Amino acid sequence: MVDAPIDATVPAEEVIEPVGHVRVVYLGPVAPHWDIQSDFGDPALIDAFRDRVNARLVLLPPHDPQFRRNRERVVRDAERENLTLEWDLGFEEPEAPAVPQEA
Repeated sequence: MVDAPIDATVPAEEVIEPVGHVRVVYLGPVAPHWDIQSDFGDPALIDAFRDRVNARLVLLPPHDPQFRRNRERVVRDAERENLTLEWDLGFEEPEAPAVPQEA
């Protein structure tokens, strides 16, 4: 049996169109803090995603330390569902601090 030559080229990842769009809007310091809006997508899928987002963020304003961890979970959930996700926190988010390089 002869082994076939290995193709050295790696195919580019296929670009998959998102199945929906979700915008998470911070409403302010008085609960409910969040509104989850959608521009397009299957209403059942969006509603299920909205329920999960609300469960993670219902009592968390953006300055709460738990918000960052739960936000990462929401982002991963949106990636799994192939949804585009947009955040409107009502303020500019600071960029991650640069990691100092050792000399």
